[in-house]
Amino acid sequence: MECLQNVGDPSALIRATIGILITTIASKGELTNWPELLPSLCQLLDSSDYNTCEGAFGALQKICEDSADFLDSEVLNRPLNVLIPKFLNYFKHHSPKIRSHAIACVNQFIISKTQALMLHIDPFLENLFALASDEDSEVRKNVCRALVMLLEVRVDRLLPHMQNIIEYILLRTQDPDESVALEACEFWLTLAEQQICREVLGAHLERLIPVLVHGMKYSEIDIILLKGDIEEDDMIPDNVQDIKPRFHKSKSHTQQHSIEEDGEDSDSDYGLDDDDALSDWNLRKCSAAALDVLANVFHDDLMPVLLPILKETLESTEWEVKESGILVLGAIAEGCANAMVPHLPRLIPFLISCLSEKKALVRSITCWTLSRYSHWILLQRILDSNKRVQEAACSAFATLEEEACTELVPYLDTILKTLVFAFGKYQHKNLLILYDAIGTLADSVGHYLNQQNYIELLMPPLIEKWNTLKDEDKDLFPLLECLSSVATALQSGFLPYSKPCLRTVRLTHRENPGADKLDPEVEQPDKDFMIVALDLLSGLAEGLEGHIEVFVANSNIMSLLFQCMQDKMPEVRQSSFALLGDLTKACFQHVKPHINDFIPILGQNLNPEFISVCNNATWAIGEVSIQMKGDMTPYIGLVLTQLVEIINRPNTPKTLLENTAITIGRLGLVCPDMVAPMLPQFIRQWCTSLRNIRDNEEKDSAFRGVCAMIAANPLGVVQDFIFFCDAVASWQNPKPDLKEMFFKILHGFKTQVGEKTGTSFPTSFHYHCERDSLLVTVCNV
Repeated sequence: MECLQNVGDPSALIRATIGILITTIASKGELTNWPELLPSLCQLLDSSDYNTCEGAFGALQKICEDSADFLDSEVLNRPLNVLIPKFLNYFKHHSPKIRSHAIACVNQFIISKTQALMLHIDPFLENLFALASDEDSEVRKNVCRALVMLLEVRVDRLLPHMQNIIEYILLRTQDPDESVALEACEFWLTLAEQQICREVLGAHLERLIPVLVHGMKYSEIDIILLKGDIEEDDMIPDNVQDIKPRFHKSKSHTQQHSIEEDGEDSDSDYGLDDDDALSDWNLRKCSAAALDVLANVFHDDLMPVLLPILKETLESTEWEVKESGILVLGAIAEGCANAMVPHLPRLIPFLISCLSEKKALVRSITCWTLSRYSHWILLQRILDSNKRVQEAACSAFATLEEEACTELVPYLDTILKTLVFAFGKYQHKNLLILYDAIGTLADSVGHYLNQQNYIELLMPPLIEKWNTLKDEDKDLFPLLECLSSVATALQSGFLPYSKPCLRTVRLTHRENPGADKLDPEVEQPDKDFMIVALDLLSGLAEGLEGHIEVFVANSNIMSLLFQCMQDKMPEVRQSSFALLGDLTKACFQHVKPHINDFIPILGQNLNPEFISVCNNATWAIGEVSIQMKGDMTPYIGLVLTQLVEIINRPNTPKTLLENTAITIGRLGLVCPDMVAPMLPQFIRQWCTSLRNIRDNEEKDSAFRGVCAMIAANPLGVVQDFIFFCDAVASWQNPKPDLKEMFFKILHGFKTQVGEKTGTSFPTSFHYHCERDSLLVTVCNV
């Protein structure tokens, strides 16, 4: 009550503080215990005293922001039914501060399409349009924000007014207040997602595109915050606060698909560095993003508008204008790719010349733009004298590595010499990015890196860095990730350098999960070290294969692995199971004595609530079964039921489904009589899960297993036989003996099972045979 009595304090700071106190109480669910709060605030809105009205509105705005759902609940008799009309009445208040509060309050309920607001949508729009020319920037900003949200959820109500709205937003995108311009610019991003975009916006492109390009130019304050006047800073040590924390991503076993799917693209920063001063979303980024998405809507139709603008900006003598033109080239790289092709012979040399520009910000954005086209290797700028350019070039090169893959093989010598030279040039922050670039290179070119001259170039500086870092140094994370990729790529070529890297066993031991049981007052272990160490050991096992046996024999790695597999942290268990699978493949003789301990733990972790843990445990079971063969019999009961439940579980991620299907197939390969009785419970899902997997050894063993199970229980596949035909059709080039297995099953079902059961196969069976050359070959029908 005391808060309400002082909500109209003459001091704006005190009013704001009281508003925070009120909304904090309300957000804790105490509105039901303070029933007079909302009625009292509504009554205070009608006060003739400005401070009281403003203070009450400030508190209500905060409540709307923090407790929007609660305000529309039956528990409070839906106060929004009173509040929304009340707020709308204040859209025309004489005070701009009150008008801004009123719009901001209503805006909180647009996205959720709250019924109380939808019932008043017409007066809301009428009042909103009336404020279009408001002189107050906060009001204009909230009007733009409302229009953006309405465009997302109620485009039908905006459509009759769309041409006027576009004209208004076009004007506001040029607002002298950048915060208003930013809110307006969001409109174009949202409009690009609507089906009506081409229809309603096409006629406005000639005026809109120049506005967006202008918004992509650095402002004076941007340049000051970015220290754009400092051109050479590579000798200046980095501040600790400039280095973002790094988090290790645990290893997870996945399958390759015959039909490639697009990965999730990381959000582009549109050439902006990660300086704290410009890390937030701003007009430059929003304008570039808007141009990017519009290019993906209008494609080549943008070029008649863009070409004159590009010519003017790229030829400008003002570096800020030229820099924005280069950013434009990067923003349209995807959407206007076809139209840009004829210009690339002149464009790329121009961009390369811009890498030598005097201004570091121009060199930096050029690196980013070149990465968008992925046509040229940026090695020269990796060794730039400016750290920002180094960072941009190294990051761009990593993008190029991911896209080019083995096309980089002819240039490996030059690439490695450049990256190795950078070891002696880079300061702390960029050194971490260099590790990523080297690891990505190893992932991209794979075994082509395993040549003696390349190994002698790359490994000494990596091992030198490894030896200089202490066990508790956080820089071990990116270096261990890098070494893991390199070890996998070099395979046996990594052997001479593997002994120092087995220090990771000591890292795992130092972070012994047994510490979970120690005195809670004792500092708990840093599990990140354990995870990244486990993943490097996994990479070593995968790369060295049988060569790692001697190191495993002379270490306590198996006992440490047993402890890590029982760790409370899912990420530790995830990496542990990946290591178990890799060690099973590399040196099973050291795993086998511990199988009685390992398999029950694997079975306990077949919980799809922890997707990555369950995925790796499933894969490890499959690898163990291949090695155990018939000795797997006592353990089938510990895992099979859970695996069948997983493969039948709705909305299970594709990777987990695929690994589950392969493991079930492998269990059926080594113990067909035990698994075959359950065929009817999983065969349809099994077939659909593996139909798009590329031909490989895991798929081979799984299909051999299902063939063995069908031989043991042919009736178990009768109802879903057509799905088996479809799965067989997914093979491109099966081994001769596997092909023979398919032949026997397909012909057997056609001539025997169909007759015995009275099941009619001919129509669907012949359809699959006719559409697939493999079935035609093996069936000869």
